[in-house]
Amino acid sequence: MGGAGSMSENSPKNNNVQELQQNLEQIQDIMTGFMKSYESLDMDPFKLGAAYTEWMSAVASNPQKLFNEGLEFWRNSIELSHQTMRGLMGGEPESVVEVDKADRRFRHDDWSHKPVFSAIKQSYLLSSQWLRSLVTDVEGLDAHTAEKVKFFTERYIDALSPTNFALTNPAVIEKIVETNGSSLVNGLKNMLNDLEDGNGQLRISMTDTDAFTLGENVAASKGKVVFQNRMFQLVQYSPSTSKVLKRTLLIVPPWINKFYILDLQPKNSFLKWATDQGHTVFVISWVNPDANYANTEFSAYVQEGVVTAVDAIAATTGEDEVNAIGYCIGGTLLATSMAYMKSNNDDRIKTATFFTTMLDFSEPGELGVFIDEDQVGSLEEKMSETGYLEGSSMAGAFNLLRANDLIWSFYVNNYLLGNDPRPFDLLYWNSDSTRMPKAMHSWYLRNLYMQNQLVKPNAIEVDTVGIDLSSIDAPACFVSTIDDHIAPWKSTYMGATRLGGEVSFILGGSGHIAGIVNPPEANKYGFRISKELPETAEAWLEHAEEHEGSWWNTWNDWVYQHSGNTMVAARSPEDGGLSPIEDAPGTYVQCKMDDDVPQLAYTDLSAARPVKAKSAAKAAKAKTRTEADAKPTKTAAKSAKKAKSDAPSKATAEKAANDDLTKINGIGPKLASSLKENGVTSFAQLAAMSADEIVQMLVDMDPRNKRFNPSEWPAQAEKLAKK
Repeated sequence: MGGAGSMSENSPKNNNVQELQQNLEQIQDIMTGFMKSYESLDMDPFKLGAAYTEWMSAVASNPQKLFNEGLEFWRNSIELSHQTMRGLMGGEPESVVEVDKADRRFRHDDWSHKPVFSAIKQSYLLSSQWLRSLVTDVEGLDAHTAEKVKFFTERYIDALSPTNFALTNPAVIEKIVETNGSSLVNGLKNMLNDLEDGNGQLRISMTDTDAFTLGENVAASKGKVVFQNRMFQLVQYSPSTSKVLKRTLLIVPPWINKFYILDLQPKNSFLKWATDQGHTVFVISWVNPDANYANTEFSAYVQEGVVTAVDAIAATTGEDEVNAIGYCIGGTLLATSMAYMKSNNDDRIKTATFFTTMLDFSEPGELGVFIDEDQVGSLEEKMSETGYLEGSSMAGAFNLLRANDLIWSFYVNNYLLGNDPRPFDLLYWNSDSTRMPKAMHSWYLRNLYMQNQLVKPNAIEVDTVGIDLSSIDAPACFVSTIDDHIAPWKSTYMGATRLGGEVSFILGGSGHIAGIVNPPEANKYGFRISKELPETAEAWLEHAEEHEGSWWNTWNDWVYQHSGNTMVAARSPEDGGLSPIEDAPGTYVQCKMDDDVPQLAYTDLSAARPVKAKSAAKAAKAKTRTEADAKPTKTAAKSAKKAKSDAPSKATAEKAANDDLTKINGIGPKLASSLKENGVTSFAQLAAMSADEIVQMLVDMDPRNKRFNPSEWPAQAEKLAKK
């Protein structure tokens, strides 16, 4: 008997109970610390209390709606009771409510074939219908509050699903019986690990992060980092063809995600595919900012980001002309940068492609429920403590948009079923969140989402330069997706109508990610296209042509048609004007959510070596705008000195110092500052020079200034000097 008792004490079942108790005690300790850390924090960051108070007031003023919806719910519940009793007595019950075909939560056979579970499922579905009816078409609510109440009610419904509770989920019960309870132990272990990883916050694991290594089995396309500054690293990919398009391709990804969504695996990598089509591909890899970036503004992403990337491409390839792609808010940044460059007579970006990009934020879709004065104010208070928005905060908001797929499915799999998360490259990328600087993120939310300033000419400025989207006259191609819940395609269409040049619009199938990362070999989803751009999205859809498969080849044809089809010898990162720094994907992309920004040696564009291609030798002299403005050349100083000596004597030093050179068409604030640094301070000085002399002076200051056309400057300056 003693032996039997000893075996009982050491049985797997007893071991599971002991381990379960230990895990619960450890979780209790973690949660105690977690609650203490949250005592002083805002427990209603979404400001739901005020929204639901308004909703209750509106509903109370219309009791008939409450009565009608309640009566319908009561009738259906009675019918469900009758059908459940029929099933329990051996009959064939009829369903009172059906599961949506797209709903994958109730796939276990017991939900359909066991009367009790069928009743639980249908009761939940009926309750869900009733709750939705109470928050739909409520009179007396403003549009934003109505959408907010509907959205968060839907999230409440998601959370209460019987699949999310062990005792009402047949798959969980089945697993507990099969494993003698060890599945619950494993589930608590998984929860414990996630709590520890989240420092007390439940950061649910979506995938096995240990299964992936950047540069090896994800983001593995061959290339080199050829430039780096405090804002980004520039990756140039190695060519796979002997000839490449003369014009280079720059990809501007969103800064709220890592760029390798476009380079997950060779079979679906847009970066590799574009390289295989003969493009010299460059991609911006944004820094993952820490507290030191707290005051970094949106303008830095324009000037030290996109514009500097174009400078660096010219320095390393000798090619000034660029085709550019912006993805999501990377496209918003690209459009802003192009308008900024246009104001400075800089038109090096010759075509622009916008993947799922909003420029008009008047109808932002589901994300709009997170953006109002109360919520943004609360967010700003939170960011003031750290200097940035935590990556987990933004990730949490995006996950809430698809809570059943991105939250509860993993909750059930990891914690209730006790399974380890499976390796999945897309979910690895989705979990690899980034931070956002306080100043930039606050500005972005207020000026774009809340005030929709980007579509108002000159309503926003970058370094005192007004931004006017209608000034963008380069050919543009918008690629949106029909099921996009982050950048609704009809909203992106409104932005497409704001540009001043030729615009093509492509509407792909599927959603924000799958509709873009859709290689031709997959032959999925299909797309619609039209070169016509009528006033409304509905009118466009009516006349758009439908095609099967991926839109990638159609886009590639469009780029080539607008690039002259001029081919040159393939460009290797090792042979360019900028020395390779490290292998792709680089250092910045390796920086995780809680890591500090790595300290790097920033690239000096003035030290660029001669490009091997003879036609590109001029790129060796290229400098960043800051360097060009800060270091006047001897020749430029000589030209400025000549201008001074030729200027009319009445142009006194005092008057010269006060002349606003930006009044001359084509001279922006940056160039005006650079001219004054080089001694040109008055209208009279420019009036005394010929256009050729001005060109020579500008090129001596910075070789890239050859893009300016000063033919009218002397005449304009002369008129202004006489005023």
